[in-house]
Amino acid sequence: MATSVRRTTLTLPAAPLGPDNPLPALRSGHDLHRVHIPRDAGLPADMARQIGYRPLTSILPVARRDGYGRDRRSTDLDALVIENDRLRATVLPALGGRVYSLHHKPTDRELLYRNPVLQPAAFALNGAWFSSGIEWNIGATGHTTLSCAPLHAARVPAPDGGEMLRLWEWERLRDLPFQVDLWLPDGSDFLHVGVRIRNPHHHTVPVYWWSNIAVPEEAGTRVLAPADEAWLFGYERTLRRVPVPESDGADRTYPGSSEFPADYFYEVPDGVRRWITSLDAAGRGLVQTSTDVLRGRKLFLWGTGRAGRRWQQWLTEPGTGGYAEIQAGLARTQLEHVPLEAGGAFSWLEAYGPLAADPAVVHGADWAAAREAVAAGLAAALPRADVDAAYAAWLPYADREPKEVLATGSGWGALEVARAGFPLPGTPFDPATLGPEQEPWLALLRTGELPPGGPLPGPAPTAPPWRDLLESAPPGPATDYHLGLAQWQAGDRAQAVRSWERAVGQGGGGPGRATDPEEGAGQRGRGATAPQAGVLPRRPEAGVLPLYCLAVAESAAGEPARAADRYAQACDAAAAAAAADGPAARTWRAALPALVREAVPALLTAGRTEEAAQLLAALPERVAAEGRFRLLTAQVLLAQDRPEAAREVFDAGFEIADLREGDETLSDTWFAIAERLTAAGGPVTDEVRARARSAHPLPDAYEYRMRPV
Repeated sequence: MATSVRRTTLTLPAAPLGPDNPLPALRSGHDLHRVHIPRDAGLPADMARQIGYRPLTSILPVARRDGYGRDRRSTDLDALVIENDRLRATVLPALGGRVYSLHHKPTDRELLYRNPVLQPAAFALNGAWFSSGIEWNIGATGHTTLSCAPLHAARVPAPDGGEMLRLWEWERLRDLPFQVDLWLPDGSDFLHVGVRIRNPHHHTVPVYWWSNIAVPEEAGTRVLAPADEAWLFGYERTLRRVPVPESDGADRTYPGSSEFPADYFYEVPDGVRRWITSLDAAGRGLVQTSTDVLRGRKLFLWGTGRAGRRWQQWLTEPGTGGYAEIQAGLARTQLEHVPLEAGGAFSWLEAYGPLAADPAVVHGADWAAAREAVAAGLAAALPRADVDAAYAAWLPYADREPKEVLATGSGWGALEVARAGFPLPGTPFDPATLGPEQEPWLALLRTGELPPGGPLPGPAPTAPPWRDLLESAPPGPATDYHLGLAQWQAGDRAQAVRSWERAVGQGGGGPGRATDPEEGAGQRGRGATAPQAGVLPRRPEAGVLPLYCLAVAESAAGEPARAADRYAQACDAAAAAAAADGPAARTWRAALPALVREAVPALLTAGRTEEAAQLLAALPERVAAEGRFRLLTAQVLLAQDRPEAAREVFDAGFEIADLREGDETLSDTWFAIAERLTAAGGPVTDEVRARARSAHPLPDAYEYRMRPV
């Protein structure tokens, strides 16, 4: 059959994504990949530089996606299929362009791990993510913020005269356009994927890319790559060089040989063909290879311990098979960001297809022989020279304009093109894609000022050119609030605080002074005013977001009492705005639970336990029943010296739908309750802690710890 690209519908049990969090994401969140590197680690110089190169301090301007739950219903998903007589690839354009399935027709085998459900979980940098297939990770260390976001998609002429499926979008963390071109040469067993990331700016930009492939974790599955060493990142946040395949007494190329989750970044020697494969007990599976620009290869495994099993169950349905991940990236490890010079581009070609090798050799004790068997099988199926030739043939087609649009992404790329006029052949960001989120910013471009009114919830732009426009705009609550976001993102925390104070003051508050985070704990801002604690702006809707921002700034500056004041003010302002008449009240009713979720821990830190309890008690019953608020209830009860009542919350059972990867809040709270129960009013000593852990073991339902404890 001729290669074709067509639309279809995929029906899966899916939990709706729900609304984005209306509060600005001023913090980067739980930094799972913060790493301690021993002095004797022996890092290569380029690797050491890139690990320290411009890590994220927040996920601005992207919004957090945490509005989902765990109630799934049958859902029709738009899908695109690219197919020849050998392979059929199914792509989900509205979910980050995920390749959900890669089916090899001659053997009737699925080459990828296909999750039977679509269950969002808090693994992406901004929250919602799901496990399955091949995902395209761009932006910064972690799963992309586009994991559950729509991409643009279109038919494009392919190098062999057929059709390609092009995916493209504007990545907002680093302000970069990228594209992914998928095609199947006639008669080929390999899906070809051309990737290009462009830097249209006049400055160097940090780039991150990892192609993440979920593969079935069956008994006897082995992951092989052309390496004798790897960099092991364990979730104790350490990085060290280990031998491959055996380290710490076990063969770590078998995902089932480890107890705890871990990343193995393979040290592939220069000049060696770059590939990685996952082969089952019969020596069959998927292989990924690429041109040399995509240098890194990685195995991620969940491990066989309680937490790993729990996470696997959490991401799918009980009783279904597990998965591991094989990955390919621009750098040796995912802890690195690679500089891309002004006007430059990174481009490469990847290929995905079936591989079979002698299982006796693949699973034999001779690691070199096993690698050679795979390398020989790959060379026979897809010679290295053919991959290089396919890349050379594709590159001129990367600029070809789409023939037919098949799906539409966001309007943020069109906004950036409207602002700067970037020439981006091949990836048109059509003005027709501009929507309500971009309208205020188009007004700023065209008139020099934001539309009148209060601060605008939503993922507003924060890059330096937008800061320049906001600084030139007439002052007002919206302008000053958004200017503060841009200043915060740039690291200019003192100016951000002043901008937010002005935004609140323009809403009509009393005098006060707020902390300047850059001057350290105990220092105050210079000449700025903000409402005193307990004094609401005359226009509450104008104060909610800047008050929240001031609360985060106070917390970052090490001022817990002042942070608690600001959180309490923000909650009061949101409650007042939610009670008002008009369509905007719905926005603030949605914002109030998000505020309470952050305010309660801040109030507990400041010793204001009763206020925290009152905030929870004022929530609607439906909201208070959510797992995230049940956990806060237990923590408040513990702070009130009511450990028995706190334990009852856990015993009744709850689930936190957006529990972040590596978050140990559940286990920490459980054992804090256990220690107080064991101490029976006395001091919590080391002996009490030991007895508490023995007498009150953590139930499986709350075990999510990804490291040895």
